[in-house]
Amino acid sequence: MKKSNIDAVIFDLDGVVTNSTPLHSLSWKTMFDQFLKNQAGKTATPFREFTHEEDYLAYVDGKPRYTGVKSFLESRGFNLPFGDPSQEPGQESICALGNLKDQLFNQMLTEQGVEIYPSTIELIHTLKDSGIPLGLATSSKNAARVLDITGLSDLFQTRVDGIVSAELGLEGKPSPDIFHKACDQLGAAYDRSVIIEDANSGVEAGYRGHFGLVLGVARENNQDELELHGADLVVEDLKQINLSDIHNWFAEDGQSKGWSIEYHSYDSAREGTRETLCAVGNGYFCTRGAMEEIPATLDENYPGTYIAGLYNSLESNIGGRTVANEDFVNSPNWLPLTFRIGSGDWFNPGKAEILKFHRKLDFKTGLLTRTMIICDQNSNQSRIQSTRFISMADPNLAAIEYKITPLNYEGTITVRSELDGTVTNLGVKRYRELSSTHLLPLIEGGEGPFSFLSVETNQSKIQIGLAAKLQVLCGEDLITPDFHVNTIQGKVATIFEVEAHSDITICVEKVVSIYSSHLPDTKDPLTKARGDIQRCGSLRDILDLSINEWKKVWDRIDLKVEGDRPVQKMIRLHLYHSMLSLSSHSSKLDVGIPARGLHGEAYRGHIFWDEMYVMPFFDLHFPDAARAALMYRYRRLQTARQAAKEGGFNGAQFPWQSGASGGEETQSLHLNPISGKWGADFSHLQRHVSLAIAYNLWNYYWITDDQDFLINFGAELFLSICQYWSNLAEKHPRTKRFTISGVMGPDEFHEENPGSQEAGLVNNAYSNLMAVWTFNRAFLILDTLPAAEKETLLNSLGIESDELGKWKEITSMLNISLSEEGILEQFQGYFELEELDWEHYKTTYPDIHRMDRILKSEGLSPNSFKVAKQADTLMLFYNFTESTIQSLIAQLGYQPPEDLLARNLHYYLPRTSHGSTLSKLVHSYLAFLIENNELSWTLYQDSLRSDFLDIQGGTTREGIHLGVMTGTILYIYRTYAGLDWTGKFLKLKPKLPPGWKEITFNLSFRGVRYFFKIGGDKIKLKTDSLGPQDISLGQQLVTIQPGNWETISY
Repeated sequence: MKKSNIDAVIFDLDGVVTNSTPLHSLSWKTMFDQFLKNQAGKTATPFREFTHEEDYLAYVDGKPRYTGVKSFLESRGFNLPFGDPSQEPGQESICALGNLKDQLFNQMLTEQGVEIYPSTIELIHTLKDSGIPLGLATSSKNAARVLDITGLSDLFQTRVDGIVSAELGLEGKPSPDIFHKACDQLGAAYDRSVIIEDANSGVEAGYRGHFGLVLGVARENNQDELELHGADLVVEDLKQINLSDIHNWFAEDGQSKGWSIEYHSYDSAREGTRETLCAVGNGYFCTRGAMEEIPATLDENYPGTYIAGLYNSLESNIGGRTVANEDFVNSPNWLPLTFRIGSGDWFNPGKAEILKFHRKLDFKTGLLTRTMIICDQNSNQSRIQSTRFISMADPNLAAIEYKITPLNYEGTITVRSELDGTVTNLGVKRYRELSSTHLLPLIEGGEGPFSFLSVETNQSKIQIGLAAKLQVLCGEDLITPDFHVNTIQGKVATIFEVEAHSDITICVEKVVSIYSSHLPDTKDPLTKARGDIQRCGSLRDILDLSINEWKKVWDRIDLKVEGDRPVQKMIRLHLYHSMLSLSSHSSKLDVGIPARGLHGEAYRGHIFWDEMYVMPFFDLHFPDAARAALMYRYRRLQTARQAAKEGGFNGAQFPWQSGASGGEETQSLHLNPISGKWGADFSHLQRHVSLAIAYNLWNYYWITDDQDFLINFGAELFLSICQYWSNLAEKHPRTKRFTISGVMGPDEFHEENPGSQEAGLVNNAYSNLMAVWTFNRAFLILDTLPAAEKETLLNSLGIESDELGKWKEITSMLNISLSEEGILEQFQGYFELEELDWEHYKTTYPDIHRMDRILKSEGLSPNSFKVAKQADTLMLFYNFTESTIQSLIAQLGYQPPEDLLARNLHYYLPRTSHGSTLSKLVHSYLAFLIENNELSWTLYQDSLRSDFLDIQGGTTREGIHLGVMTGTILYIYRTYAGLDWTGKFLKLKPKLPPGWKEITFNLSFRGVRYFFKIGGDKIKLKTDSLGPQDISLGQQLVTIQPGNWETISY
């Protein structure tokens, strides 16, 4: 056994080595209860005690003392001065309260002593005997005293405690400072060191610190909490792990953990989020990770299945008004599969006693597995094992392997499998006042192991056909039970009985085929589905083909990060869900890129400008899918022209929310969940969505060199968008400058100027400069087209020389506002708005992401304040280089400063509430560009874990945020790899973050696939080209010969 793969093991003190948690918890409680009683007496309000479960674990456990005081006080709405660490107890300051807690703890420590964990001491001795350096890192300022009392001082070669932290200015957990310092003192590499912690803040510090193994000790039955905050492995006690296990982790297990997410308990409150994150799919359809046995229970479990591009519109009566809303249809549920023992109840995990639970999503294979041991009211114990997948090889097939093993009983087990077409759209709470029944039953039936179901949407008249077949094994033997098929309108159930014996497994294999009539050449989806089920092979055959196809996908998209396993896991989670939302199967479909993936009903499955954050990934990896997304827009060009015409314009006005028809699907009313009131919604004025389409089109063309698309479809689409924006621009008779009004920028908090009688803004900087860039690119496209095609296109669109002249004039005379300080004014009049009292709102509300809703609930308007939901003006610097923005501004006759980006970032970032998941991603990128690496990294980490931790107000349960998921992948390409694909050849300027050793990926650019291995000072490059390819690396131009890896220093 080699010990060289472990440099050091760093232990937390309390909860890991010693059990002083009861003393700490009691001293915190004594101090805070005294304070809270005093406050209750002063304010004549009820006293609410400090508790271990709700307060100690959530706000103070593992944190430095004063940080813990501040954290808890803020949770109760108290805002005390910090004070001074020398203050004596008795004063009302954070330091005084913290010092009182310390005084109480020391008294208890003297009187009662402290318990140690024998299993921890045993592991420590094993590690020492193996020559592995050991350290102690704790927030406690009493660590030395505790170690002396327990006689453990000599076990650790270094100690970084609260006193050391104060002397050195180290940040407390969840910052990794104290762990980094302990490793530094031992000469240990972070990625070869182990952190052992029991607190959420501690494992999060380990996560942030890029350590080789973060081991959580779940003393509080908090295994899932520790994993959620970054623990790689979790045990209830250190007797469950040994040195060999740690060595194996570094040798093998650590790599495999980067391919999956796992949960070890059933938590009904978080089940909705986990169902989203554990979805399976293939780009044609996607099914949430709900358990097979549980029906929809709205706020807990929601087994939705969604087919790309399948919409239906209904009318609803809201507040006396009739409104029409198009929904992303919740398609028939193919999952239901459960059992009962004897005449007992049908098994439902939400109502059962669960003795053991484990659920795992494997990104590499697309397999969702679950193992449970349950106990019924008669003390019968059963092991349930479920394996589910949707085929990546055949877009219409899915399957479940469901195993039941009696552990202590024998008797009759009855199994029930269903296809359920009675489902409705109730997955988003705020939509539940709207009409939600979209499916009408057509036919249901079956015979023997076969069943089928057909439904039709009641407005769009799209038919959905499902067929299923069952195969049953008892032990190793294939059996043919007596199948009974029961039907009610819209639902079919297949029921059978098996005589069960203890420890003999009953295995049910359920294979399902799903078709819809909005697919090409699918007029009769039920016939197609039934044919598939008759012809398809076994579940194992289907699975093997799917796994093989997933391997091909991962060979193309995988982004390997050596030196940061937590980031690696999140990156692969995001890659996986990106492929569930759009894949090569999409190339055969008429579908766009829904902002929330195919994972739920949020945003009604509509397509927004979020495509901008997603499209380049598919341009670089699956250009056929990217082209399909652009063809979705092209096929709705006529609808966009009609929308422009109805507004009095030429060209194409694409909708902010697009669905089946390409018409505007944005609600005219929107529910404010804070106030409970419905208000007008002007977000349809975000006309910049058309500019995003033009931007996506150009990027696709440039990256793929798809001349056929540009000539036959793309140029017409692009120029139609230019026609519309040319019409929007009005020339001032005196200044000769053009103004664009009546539009909104990306910041949805601002819909109009205060006091204005009309919705929309004037001269939004983002929209105007994007329009200038679009007109510039239009002339490049016209120069690219063959002469005959160019003339034909211009004639068909009615674009004459005067119109082209106006476009050219707009590119030099469009209005923007640039202050003397070099700040681009977000829109005309923005600088006159009121400043927001950010500190007031941060202390008043626990979550200020949606400041618009908060202000409206107070009778105020976000239109009156300098507050943004997300990047607006700054979004320009995400789309283009700083030099490009400076050139556009100069083209308009203004003089931008050299540090244009830095000035604008410093101005707008403090005025942004990050009400969109996309916001932190954009600001992180911009912080990287100005070399504010700490801010960039912090914001990127927030983006990377936003859906996994569900930080955006519990919205992940309604669907993933596809833009931020795919955007985090492109972020690494653009920042740490320094990749730029906007020129004639690829450019690289790598800058790996601290701790990262190498990133490996490949992509396709202009018909050539490039393979990269980027290290700290060297790059390995290879292409699949038949000839040499040029690539820019920093300041040097390098020619890569075909076939072989080339190593280049930088």
